Amino acid sequence: MAEATAATMDADKTPQQLSAERSKRFADAYALRQPDRIPIMVPFGNLLADLAGITRQEMYNDPAKAIDALVDAVLRFQPDAAFGGMFSPGPSRVLGDVMTKWPGRDLPPNSSFQYNEGEYMKAEDYDAFLADPTDWAIRTYLPRVFTELKGLSMLPHLGMSLLGYFAVSAYIADLALPELAHALQSLADAAQAQIAWMQQFGKGMARMAEAGMGVTGGGGGMVQTAAPFDFMSDTLRGMRGIFLDMRRCPDKLLAAEEKVLRFQVENAIERCKTRGAKTVSIPLHRGSDGFISLPAFEKFYWPQFKKMIFDLADAGLTSTIFWEGCWNQRLHYLKELPKGKTVGWFQSSDIFKVKELLGDVMCIMGGMPVGLLAGGTPEEIRERTKKVCEVVGKGGGFIMSTEIAELEGCKPELIQIWIDATKEYGRY
Repeated sequence: MAEATAATMDADKTPQQLSAERSKRFADAYALRQPDRIPIMVPFGNLLADLAGITRQEMYNDPAKAIDALVDAVLRFQPDAAFGGMFSPGPSRVLGDVMTKWPGRDLPPNSSFQYNEGEYMKAEDYDAFLADPTDWAIRTYLPRVFTELKGLSMLPHLGMSLLGYFAVSAYIADLALPELAHALQSLADAAQAQIAWMQQFGKGMARMAEAGMGVTGGGGGMVQTAAPFDFMSDTLRGMRGIFLDMRRCPDKLLAAEEKVLRFQVENAIERCKTRGAKTVSIPLHRGSDGFISLPAFEKFYWPQFKKMIFDLADAGLTSTIFWEGCWNQRLHYLKELPKGKTVGWFQSSDIFKVKELLGDVMCIMGGMPVGLLAGGTPEEIRERTKKVCEVVGKGGGFIMSTEIAELEGCKPELIQIWIDATKEYGRY
């Protein structure tokens, strides 16, 4: 049989036909059904800038260029779905965000986005956080992490707003204080920057549909949230702080996780309803093998996260979970998740072991190491693709993708071989 190519397999189909077929493949895979062939999702990431001949700074700061780069890439490579390049640095820049570094602002123009981890919540903040996380967030946390929002610390306790007219008459004049007024204006400016980006993003999604790309997750986009433990460690306590908390104040940490679990689930459900979304995206950061001990995992990580997934499933939502790092020693815990209500994107776990243990529990995504796409041979790419399709793709419930959402440094010719091989070997 002649080798299948992206051009020969779909040459006579309209973009509308391609989009419908591709969307159905993802819907079938999500539901653990067997589609006509294995769908392939390509997360181009920063490679889009290289393909388009622009810098990462241009790609981030000019959504129109990012959209052009993405549409050109999907027309060239013909995956079933793709993403990349659509990041929004505007609000970060307007608000003086200290948590992130962007190309052209804090980094050279062709660098990658970076996150600055810090102990933005202090250990002594737990009592205030537990008493009223909303008040603490607005009057203490936001002024710490955004230089242009320091004035928010001048607001009265938010609970005072419950006095209605009497609160307004007593405190409304505070909004005219120069530093507080500046903070409020900065929020308005950041909102306008984000609205402008979202408008461009919407145009990008329309152009992707016109290019015949499939829709994942049932449409409506995705709402993102985090495992309660990651929520507390990623942007609040930091890795050092959270490890100390597990020993010095475990009860406060557990109480904080219960609070963030509740309002994260409520927020995800509400935003999904507003947007018509059916999928919640949850990247996991600190529960994998070698990161925390199994006793700590069983106490501080898994129970809270599992409850989150069940609560979202009860609301009719599917969770797309990025199992960052290696979970080989913890895969048996994942069998406890609701059947057919999660999509598991695996980074360094043994994808064949994942299929063996979890093939009847969740839709599995991944399978192609980016190292092969960067430095492998065509033969190695085809051999790996064939094995993954035959073993992990058996019976459906599988989406071919890379192990991480970034193709920076990968060779375009190897990416094309991988996509074409998936279409050849992934047919049922």
